[in-house]
Amino acid sequence: MNNFAETSLKAEIKKAIKELNFENMTPIQAKTIPHLLSSNQDVIASAETGTGKTAAFGLPLIHLTNIEDKTPQTLILCPTRELCIQIARDLTNYSKFIKGLNIVAVYGGASIETQMKALRKGAHIVIGTPGRTKDLIKRKKLFVGNVKRLVLDEADEMLSMGFKEDIDKILSKTSQERQTLLFSATISGKIVDMKKQYLNTPLVISVAKTNKGADNVKHIYYIVQAKDRYEVLKRIADINPNIYGIVFCRTRRETKEVTNKLIHDGYNADAIHGDLSQAQREEVMGNFRKRRLQMLVATDVAARGLDVHSLTHVINYNLPDDSEIYIHRSGRTGRAGKSGISIAITHTRETGKIKAIERISGISFSRESVPSGKDICKKQLYALIDKIEKVEVDETQIEPFLPEIYNKLEWLDRERLIRHFVSAEFNRFLAYYKNAKDINTSEERSKSKKRTKEERRKTSFVNLYINIGTKNRLNPVRLMGLINKALGTKKAIVGKINIQKTFSFFEIEEDKINHLIKALRKENYDGMPLLVDISEEKSEGLSSSKQTFSNKRREKKDKRRKDRNSRNKTNSHRKLRKGRNEKK
Repeated sequence: MNNFAETSLKAEIKKAIKELNFENMTPIQAKTIPHLLSSNQDVIASAETGTGKTAAFGLPLIHLTNIEDKTPQTLILCPTRELCIQIARDLTNYSKFIKGLNIVAVYGGASIETQMKALRKGAHIVIGTPGRTKDLIKRKKLFVGNVKRLVLDEADEMLSMGFKEDIDKILSKTSQERQTLLFSATISGKIVDMKKQYLNTPLVISVAKTNKGADNVKHIYYIVQAKDRYEVLKRIADINPNIYGIVFCRTRRETKEVTNKLIHDGYNADAIHGDLSQAQREEVMGNFRKRRLQMLVATDVAARGLDVHSLTHVINYNLPDDSEIYIHRSGRTGRAGKSGISIAITHTRETGKIKAIERISGISFSRESVPSGKDICKKQLYALIDKIEKVEVDETQIEPFLPEIYNKLEWLDRERLIRHFVSAEFNRFLAYYKNAKDINTSEERSKSKKRTKEERRKTSFVNLYINIGTKNRLNPVRLMGLINKALGTKKAIVGKINIQKTFSFFEIEEDKINHLIKALRKENYDGMPLLVDISEEKSEGLSSSKQTFSNKRREKKDKRRKDRNSRNKTNSHRKLRKGRNEKK
């Protein structure tokens, strides 16, 4: 059974989830929903965030609710108010066509009076954080003695946050006949103990290999000194102009410090942490979901329950102590078939943690060099050009201003105009990275040079001649642009470039030459037809053709010098003879 239509869920529920474009069940839903609809057996399920676990337990709980009974029949406990609100929102959407069903969320950071008022009206399903739930039970505003189904969502995180005592007190007030459902992203020793204490011969559901990293996430780590962590974070953001990710910090204080630095340096970033009010938290998350923010800085606790799609990066400002937490963090990117990147900023003493994560999860890390200032400027410049190339132009809006603009800029030719424009947009990066130091460790710098040499040695290059040079305002960037445009890709490997006054030479991968030559011969450069051909030999990085041109120029110069010396010598002899004759 893989389709929601095949289940015995109520028609009203099927109608609601159809509107949400739910059709086929995820693996956790396919295993959980039929069981909960037909059995009171306890369940322990291993399910990562983003696998559809809320619907897995939520849909059956809605189906089983007796609308006539106004007392709480289902209690869902979760670690954070964000997750609490999200679950309540999802269940409300699933039950929109079921009249009279009341769902109430109770959590800290919001008015307890408002929540008590909602409970007085009658609540069939209550979703709460352990602290606020315990407080309401103590005040005798929430009665859980009639609860038939209890869900412990993100149970591993609730234990990590120290909610064990609160959970014990809450569960002591519920019926021993209840059905208990325990959902956890990771199955640790603490979860096994929890299972023994709270669950009775549960059905164990696991939809994927425990502690397995996502296949479509690339894992990278940089090794730098601790004082350079923030600089690395900035370079990661700068080398990825379209970054949309979460930065994980170890402490609330570090979260604030990193966020303040990013905002001060002009990045679209903000933070979520325990000191924010619920209204502030919702505002930050709203901005992040709408992509008004590119980077969200958070601790693991604050980020629990965040359901944000299409993240490009997860950045570990500090590696967590628990390898399973890293796996959980990295799983927030690379969802729905998309690829993602998980980056760890580490120092030399943390290589053991990297190896532990690889051993436990099957993840393979790639150790890379921190991007250089030159690499970043190149990437940003190309990103700017792509942006300008693809920008939508509203002719009707800008037409009235064009005559004055043309008049203002008429003294600039095409080349100067482009330089002025690019400089206006790009000077910040050029200025910041002009003298940027290499912040890789000495070991990594040595390895990077070795890797570069090996890559060049493995790549077979061919030297090409092209009939334009500095006289045509050609520079390496413009030459690269020509090559990329001709090949239709920016992934071609270009070797040495040597630009002369009226011609140039450059090296290109051997398997690209035929396509490139054919494409460039069809192009014009500032109205000049391009002539491109293979140089037959190379010597010391310079082509034989270049040497031939240089030798010919040198031969001509030598000949002119000899002719000039010969003429001067002849003239001197003539003057000397003339002087002698005059004396006689």
